[in-house]
Order: sequence, then structure tokens, then C-alpha cells
Amino acid sequence: MTNTASTLRTAVPLDELIAAARELRICGRWERATRLLDSAEATDPRSRARLALAAAEVALESDWFGGTALAGPRLAAAEEFVEVLDGKLADEAHSYIGWDLDFLRLRHGYLGQVRVDGAFRAGPDGKDPDALAALRTHAERLRGGAPDDVRRGWAEMYLGLVADNLFAERDLAPGHYEAALRAGEAGEAGEAGATGEAGATGEAGGSHDCGDDLLVREALRHLGDHDHDHGDHARARERWSRATELGARAGTVPGTLSQQLLLAVLARDAGDEAGAVALVGEIARWAGAIGAVTIETQARGFLAGVDPTAAPAAAESGS
Repeated sequence: MTNTASTLRTAVPLDELIAAARELRICGRWERATRLLDSAEATDPRSRARLALAAAEVALESDWFGGTALAGPRLAAAEEFVEVLDGKLADEAHSYIGWDLDFLRLRHGYLGQVRVDGAFRAGPDGKDPDALAALRTHAERLRGGAPDDVRRGWAEMYLGLVADNLFAERDLAPGHYEAALRAGEAGEAGEAGATGEAGATGEAGGSHDCGDDLLVREALRHLGDHDHDHGDHARARERWSRATELGARAGTVPGTLSQQLLLAVLARDAGDEAGAVALVGEIARWAGAIGAVTIETQARGFLAGVDPTAAPAAAESGS
């Protein structure tokens, strides 16, 4: 007697499948999201391009939180599928696909500049100034060509991150974050849903017809960092607490852990070292359990006395 395997095939609307993969991606189930997308079969070029884009974004977030190196090949594959559409489709939906691919390229390039030898390293020191300038130009081009307000907000978010974390231009970044916040709170998003993420911890999220919780969260996260640097801890707490709530509502497990780490910074600042250590001990344990190695490393650094909000490269360059 032998056992035989049977394969069950079922038809699922593409939007629902990509939405399910997005939920898995946001909650940190990158391998499961990848398997789901790879198991799908699409017959038309646009559907294949959308699946490839979704898989590239999963890989990018796995790289960011999980310390993998998967996004490069996935982006190359997505580019091939999108190129098939070029010249064939010129409708509004295609403009979303082209913009989203270009945005993933920006995020991948940004990650390559802030993650050096496996560690977060802010500032321009030791980096190619032409490469940094190219990223800024890239983000400006995306802002100018964004097909909806939410995508424009994500481009603004990255202009702020590039200014903050690559050029150490702390005075320029908040204006971009404020523009991103406005877009996330009130913007109208197009069909496909822009995604993005970033910063000192970086993450990404899909857009909604009446804004984007994850864009709002990301903007509040970095505005709160500036409040904290200026000594306005009450305002930082207000923004960081709201960012934590929005991240949890959107289902981002890694993002919520990284946001709780910032609340622990405030607890330490207020003299509650025991509370801060207890919270971050749990953050490290949870992050390790889900494979979010970058957050686990940050948390263990905090327990060793490292301030995750510090900007060492800016201090070294005297800016």
C-alpha cells in the first residue's frame, strides 16, 4: 500500500490573495506569505506583475526585520514582469504598479545605505555622496509622480528619512514627516495600495481609501524622535503612544515591538529603569521568537545601556 499526494486547486480573487499575503507580511510571517504568493498561478501579465511585486515587498521586510538578503532577486523578478506591461497598458492601474515598483527600489536602496555590515549606521560618514544624492533625487521623483495622496505621503516620508538618517540634516526632516502625516491621515489611495516603510527601524504598510494607518504611525514615530531630542518628552510620549496603537491596529507585530522599545526609552529617561528593563526583556524575547533579529539586537543593546534613539554618525561628523 502506498500513500499518494493529491493537490487541491481552488480559485481565489487576486485582491483577496494579495491582501492575505499582506496581512501575513505585516505580522512578520514572511515565509508563509512568500509560500502563499508563490503558490498562486496567474494567467494575465498584470496579475503576474502584482504577485511579483507583493513577493518582493515580503522579501524586503524580511531583509529589514529578519536580517535576510532576499529582496534583490525578488525585485529583479518583479522588474521583468512589470516590463512586460510597459507599452501594452497605459491605464491608471498600470501607473500604480509602475510607481510601486519604483518605490520598492527606493526602499531597497535606502536599506543598503542604513544597514552596513549587518548593523544600523546613520549619517553620511564613509558613504558615497553620489549614492546618497541619487536616493534623494529618487524620492523627489516619486513624490512628483505619485498617482495619489497616500503614495505621495510615502515619498515625503522617505525624503525625511533620507535627510534624517543619511544626510544627518535633522532640521529638514520634520517638514517631510509632517507632510507624510497629513497624507496618511486624510489622503485618498489608489487601487493597488502603496506600501513603504523605513527609518531607524523601518517598516511598511498598504494604503487605504481614507488614508494609511501605517504611514501615520511611521510619521508619528519619527516626529516623536525629534520631540525627544528637543527634550519634549510629553509630546514624544503622546506621539509614540499613538504610533504604538496604530501599529497594533494595523497588525504589525515587528513594528509594534520596535515602537514599544521607544516607550521604554521614555521610561528610562523618567528614572523607571526597572520598568524599562522589564519591558525590553519581553521585547527581546518576542522579537527572537518571531525571527525579528534586528529588533532583538536593538533590544539587547538597550539592556546593555545603548540608546536606540542616538545618532552616532551625526555626532561623529559634528552635525
